[in-house]
Amino acid sequence: MENEKQLSAASKTIIGVQFLFVAFGATVLVPLLVGLDPSTALFAAGVGTLVFHLVTKGIVPIFLGSSFAFIAPIIKATELYGLAGTLSGLVAVGFVYFLMSALVKWQGLRLIERLFPPVVIGPVIILIGLSLAGTGVSMAQENWMLALISLITAVVISMFAKGFFKLIPIISAIIAGYIAAVCMGQVDFSGVAAAPWIGLPQFVKPDFSWEAVLFMIPVAIAPVIEHIGNVYAVNEVTKKDFMKDPGLHRTLLGDGIACCISGFIGGPPVTTYSEVTGAMVLTKVTDPAVIRVAAVAGIVFSLIGKVSAVLKSIPGAVLGGIMLLLFGMIAAVGINNMIQNKTDMNNTRNLVIVSLILTTGIGGAVLEAGSFTFSGIGLSAVIGLVLNLILPKSQANESE
Repeated sequence: MENEKQLSAASKTIIGVQFLFVAFGATVLVPLLVGLDPSTALFAAGVGTLVFHLVTKGIVPIFLGSSFAFIAPIIKATELYGLAGTLSGLVAVGFVYFLMSALVKWQGLRLIERLFPPVVIGPVIILIGLSLAGTGVSMAQENWMLALISLITAVVISMFAKGFFKLIPIISAIIAGYIAAVCMGQVDFSGVAAAPWIGLPQFVKPDFSWEAVLFMIPVAIAPVIEHIGNVYAVNEVTKKDFMKDPGLHRTLLGDGIACCISGFIGGPPVTTYSEVTGAMVLTKVTDPAVIRVAAVAGIVFSLIGKVSAVLKSIPGAVLGGIMLLLFGMIAAVGINNMIQNKTDMNNTRNLVIVSLILTTGIGGAVLEAGSFTFSGIGLSAVIGLVLNLILPKSQANESE
């Protein structure tokens, strides 16, 4: 994309830190909600992202962060099997990715293209953005004034700024919102004062438990499907085909290894972060090296208590204002995917598939069978997949 070849090392560093800011809130929120150490999760996200880039030849601009899909399962599993046992289940999540990676390698992309044509993958990408919209709105509602300050700053800079400043609308919006929050007395500095300058993450060793493994493996199905949707979204943003080079089997393998590493040290499973994909749309910077800078910054920040505490002190409303824009952009990428692939929305079959993917996803449909729960993007994608396989195609739409 534009300006990337002219980016200096300093520019890449600043933009990389900006991308980390986008991912930071969700990455540390998940461990806070489930009783894990936020610094460990941030460390695991950084290391996992670097490993992912190593496995994928360093050409796929994806950041891995804590997965929201495992919040409820981790809480329940910890009650049943203890933290150490639960972590063994989280390590096993990576093996679901390994299995899917092997399947894709064996069957080739024809299987994925048959299961996820544009009429399925387009609305799934839309759903990835819209399903996160509620998070952005709830964060913004904490203080609409701060949210609007950060949102307006991001929009104005992305549309009207020139040169380097056009590449940093997010970090500029965070700074503007943070300054406004300080002036309004909305920032609590007590955590910054109490935080140590240097502090190691609290690593926890897993204790193998078959029960925890069997409990967690079904939960991994939805993130694996979401991974495929996110790779398609990154394809759309970069105008490259990472499904073929380095291959979907490599991206799945990289994500799986990262999940195993995170579980081994006491962190939550990681997943492809669509927030960062939205940031790439806004900044038009898709250089994988910038994502690696974000990963290294995450590792460094996890070791420096003061810096981590400052980031945690950013009001949710400041980040929420930016998220409103970024999540909407992800949905727009899905719409563009359908347009570029000429998905015929006058065709009843396509209308049925798209409609049911969106309504079940946005409506929060949940499938329960005993202790197994399937919901969200994964369930909606499976519904679309099944409909695409069973609904007859008209001759005029055979290409769909």
